[in-house]
Amino acid sequence: MRKVIDVNGLGKKYRLGQQDRKHETFAASLWHGLTAPIRNFKRIRNLSSLERESDSVFWALKDVSFNVEQGQVLGIIGHNGAGKSTLLKILSQITEPSEGEVILKGRVASLLEVGTGFHPELSGRDNVYMNGTILGMTKKEIDRKFDEIVDFSGVEKHIDTPVKFYSSGMKVRLGFAVAAHLEPEILIVDEVLAVGDLGFQRKCLSKMGEVAEDGRTILFVSHNIAAVQALCTHGLMLHNGQVVYQGLVSETTRHYLAEFESETGDFLSGIIPRQGLGKVRITSFEVENVNGESLVSTNSGADIFFAFQLTKDGNDAMDEVDIGFSIHSTEDDGLLTILYSSYMGRVFNLTDPITTIQCEIKSLPLPEGKYLVKAQVMQRGDVLDFPTKGVGYLEVIDGDFYGTGMKSTRLTRSKPDFLITGNWKQL
Repeated sequence: MRKVIDVNGLGKKYRLGQQDRKHETFAASLWHGLTAPIRNFKRIRNLSSLERESDSVFWALKDVSFNVEQGQVLGIIGHNGAGKSTLLKILSQITEPSEGEVILKGRVASLLEVGTGFHPELSGRDNVYMNGTILGMTKKEIDRKFDEIVDFSGVEKHIDTPVKFYSSGMKVRLGFAVAAHLEPEILIVDEVLAVGDLGFQRKCLSKMGEVAEDGRTILFVSHNIAAVQALCTHGLMLHNGQVVYQGLVSETTRHYLAEFESETGDFLSGIIPRQGLGKVRITSFEVENVNGESLVSTNSGADIFFAFQLTKDGNDAMDEVDIGFSIHSTEDDGLLTILYSSYMGRVFNLTDPITTIQCEIKSLPLPEGKYLVKAQVMQRGDVLDFPTKGVGYLEVIDGDFYGTGMKSTRLTRSKPDFLITGNWKQL
């Protein structure tokens, strides 16, 4: 595979602006105005040279080096302010780097702010031609793909209506539809999936997957880790303007989520937000294997135990204690599944100050990923304890869930929310 993007020692710095002081007297304001040319000259000289590092100099990127091979789909992730958008603007040749070099081989198309450049007085049809031309398409290309673009956008009923009457969602769909039908060797995409409804987001991912399968190179920035995992083959993690990890997308996202976990701290230590009467508290949570050993991660299809340590307040025994847990997506806190002991016909009597309750999960039906576990203790309908931020993480790596060595995503780029088995037969 040949390298199509080669980035070496890339840096971008900005001088932070300084707000002028407000003056309380006319004389002070007059003197400030008379001396303004001298101050402005000094500022221009500093902006042109930037040779002296000071608190007013901010490095958005510093010593960034990486390369991307043809046909690779690279997901760029990191917290807000990590330098992701700055990197894409340099690669898109919107802004110049302060140092280092970028070598691009092939036609580049950037999808950084969809719908930018639409003229409100023109119809959707006119804007397709205008926006397509701005993005580098010829009229013949637009003619050939026009029906496909309109169909993809879902605004065919309004295509001859002035864009000023479009909703923001309609503008985004039309803008993405135009850009998605470009035929560049390198496609650069920044957070376009943060907008639009779920159905359109899935359509965008599918289209980008088609582009990748054609052997074209994609750079994709998103805070939606599930979308990055579904679409990308490799990952690049930025932190404070520097590359902290580059590798396969599964490993890169794992580093990102581990950093997030280290920032959130231990779920059940110290003073944490809780709801409930407080007569019983969840004081620890462990994921264990069949031998009772604590696990950092587990495999899809494995038999595991959730172990909850309950600490009782006072000496009185408590009966009919019901405990339940739920598993959530770490990206959007979406509920994946929930199980209470009472669902299985079990409630517990607590007599000791500390009691451990286990729940066995046979053949864990979750695909590879990181999940948030929440738990709650109840008694006859009353909430005794609910740590609102959760009790811990469940990290799942790919396993032989089906017993055939087959991966759940072998025939699709989309990651399922959970896994099922079925008995197939021909009638």
